[in-house]
Amino acid sequence: MDRRTYTFLVASAAFFFFYMSLRGLLVPQQPPAGAPNAAAENVGEDVPGETDTGDQGPVISAGGADTEEAKEDEGIASTKSQREWFTLGSMAPDAGYNFLITFCNHGAGIERIELTSREPNGKFSYRRVDTRSGYLGYFAPSAPPTMDGVLVNVVGPGTPAATAVGRSGQTGIQVGDVIVAVGDTVIESQANIDEALKTSKPGDQVSVEVIRGGATKPIIFDATLTEHPLDVVRIAKHGGADQIDGNLSRLSCLMTLASVNRKGIPVGKRSIESIGDPENTQWTASVEQGDEGTQTIRFETTIGASAMKQIGGEPVRLERTYTIQKGSYIVDMDVSMTNLGEEPQELAYRLEGANGITLEGWWYSTKITPNFTGNGSRDIVFRTTTGGYELQGGYSLLKHDRREPEAPQLGIYATDGDGSGGSLNYIGVDAQYFAVAYLPTEGNASLDSFERASAGLVADQTKIERHKERAANISFFLDSGREELAAGKTVTESLRMYAGPKEPAVLDQYGLGDFVYYGWFGFVSAPLSALLHNLFWVFSNYGISIVLLTVIVRSLMFPLSRNAAVNAQKMQELAPEMKKIAEKYKDDMEGRLRAQQQLQKKVGFNPMAGCLPMFLQLPIFMGLYRALSVDIELRGEPLWSSEGWCSNLAGPDQWFFWGEWMTGFIAGRGNGWLGPCVNVLPLFVVALFLTQQKMFMPPATDEQTAMTQKVMTFMTFFMAFFFFRVPAGLCIYFVASSLWGIGERLFVKRTLPKGKHFNLDDDVIDAAAKESEKPTFAEKILNHLKDDGSDQKKIVERPNKRKRPPGNNKKNAKRK
Repeated sequence: MDRRTYTFLVASAAFFFFYMSLRGLLVPQQPPAGAPNAAAENVGEDVPGETDTGDQGPVISAGGADTEEAKEDEGIASTKSQREWFTLGSMAPDAGYNFLITFCNHGAGIERIELTSREPNGKFSYRRVDTRSGYLGYFAPSAPPTMDGVLVNVVGPGTPAATAVGRSGQTGIQVGDVIVAVGDTVIESQANIDEALKTSKPGDQVSVEVIRGGATKPIIFDATLTEHPLDVVRIAKHGGADQIDGNLSRLSCLMTLASVNRKGIPVGKRSIESIGDPENTQWTASVEQGDEGTQTIRFETTIGASAMKQIGGEPVRLERTYTIQKGSYIVDMDVSMTNLGEEPQELAYRLEGANGITLEGWWYSTKITPNFTGNGSRDIVFRTTTGGYELQGGYSLLKHDRREPEAPQLGIYATDGDGSGGSLNYIGVDAQYFAVAYLPTEGNASLDSFERASAGLVADQTKIERHKERAANISFFLDSGREELAAGKTVTESLRMYAGPKEPAVLDQYGLGDFVYYGWFGFVSAPLSALLHNLFWVFSNYGISIVLLTVIVRSLMFPLSRNAAVNAQKMQELAPEMKKIAEKYKDDMEGRLRAQQQLQKKVGFNPMAGCLPMFLQLPIFMGLYRALSVDIELRGEPLWSSEGWCSNLAGPDQWFFWGEWMTGFIAGRGNGWLGPCVNVLPLFVVALFLTQQKMFMPPATDEQTAMTQKVMTFMTFFMAFFFFRVPAGLCIYFVASSLWGIGERLFVKRTLPKGKHFNLDDDVIDAAAKESEKPTFAEKILNHLKDDGSDQKKIVERPNKRKRPPGNNKKNAKRK
């Protein structure tokens, strides 16, 4: 080695050690692999698996241009922090909480709400119905910076992960652990965990290998899986198979300043530019355990001097709390603003609503709303003291975004400064069976502190595919009224958030009964639903209860059905004479109709009598259809077993899954004709409809009747496409009703009169024919008007054809 090479290596090594020493002094040290918060999840974008590595160090609170020294000079406490996750509630069976809520200090928002209320048998009251696999827990997963695996950022109390037992004596997987294997599956991402548990069942025990604290040897835990609790709120990237491209992953219930000294958030934006995106604002957090199971999490952040100076303001501190209690679906919320400046400031805040409400069954469910069009699987609903209940459909919001991309938020409520718009009783996001809504605190009638509300997409509308628009993510925001705050003054507002099932008895407690909507046939749906629940109370099976309900309804309608059968027999008896009349008046349709009517009148036959049962059955059918579509009690109820086929009467029976190999045109979610599962019950329904047609449709008497019957048969086949995704509970009703109808017709056929109903001798037929040839009263009047007793016709010229009198002709007068 020559001298120059030697000198170069020594100098390079010295420079390297000097650089590393200097970096250790000036740059904050990163936590080791497996330490808490070593990775940060990018919850602001819908890119599965994309994560922040945390190599940029801690980020300061809103007003990112402020330095720590500047804050200290201003006397403002720093709220520097890494990304962290916190929870309220528990999944433990004996804990008594209805929630397990996951929060993130980036934005002080809600990342996930899982419903954990239990039935007396210990099962979840509301589990996910789109999966039957076992559940390990939610980890807010991210990628560790130095190894493969999944970094655990949060572990919910009472989850299988929290109660897992280590083979070396440890208890529970902890925040900062890196999951490297589940069973025999090597883990590199959350998708690997889902795949490893795909074939598992609740109650199964699985092994989980984790690396803790940078150790080289993994710790092996044994965890007992549970059912999947329903995650009524979740971010898009963890939305599962029902999620669609274009929906954004955004925290719920974010807060920021809406206005500072009349400087507000621009139209179409989510925040004031100098303050920044509320989802990136850093908050400090602390969790408090209160009396009788009350739990509270407190968040605090400071918007610093430089950020406020750009909009003519001074530093402001924002604080907020979330509080839950055992056995309640209510989250109590307090929000406050404190003026930390030396001069008075006029301030207002913006509070975003929930988003990411469950998309359960959006591709098959039919959501009933007061709107004829524009509704989606998620809709914005609200009630005002002056305007009453209103619904803004999710699909309408998508169309608005596409029409006006520069102003995507649609204003839905404003007080106009004079109180003419009233005040909000509540506002929320409504899904098929669940809802999340803001409402006033107990004892208050309205949310009178808010002056404006707007709704819009939480999605990139350019990426949402056709036929999947109903699944677009939506939310809303509320802007408070402006408050004049003196230096050091604080203003606090309180409200509540309901996050739970659309169960009438629960909703009525909070004035949210409008969320359950039966439509025009509610007068039928409500009593039928009540009868169904009473039958279930006796037989403990909704499949049997639906069959018995069908039997009860059809039995009460038996007299009408028998009359319809007698009427059909009479019509068949008249068919030969009607055919003779049709041949006689082959070229005179008006005469044919008149002759047929006179014959029916002469023999005392009313053709509309057979239609009466159909008219009475229509509201009953629609009422029962809507009762089965809206009633949350059917959700998750099996026909006979909660595992396997027909385990959810509120959805298709799902005999087997073919979405993995069948083309998307057939098996796609939303864009497929049939959906990702093969369903058996709709095929039985159509087969029974065809059987009824073949058994009871009278023989065709002419070509027109034959063609009509062929069209009806074709339409019955075509109905299979519409019934293929109908809820299993409704299919059971159709099957039971069709079987009852077949048996009823066979029974009635034996009880029908044996003799003739009419005296169809030639005198009666001739009398009806002569009666039909007499002119009607209207025809007599028309004939009288035609014959005026004169053969001359008066020619009446139009005004523009009449000659103008000479004296009025201006041109002639001018010539003279």
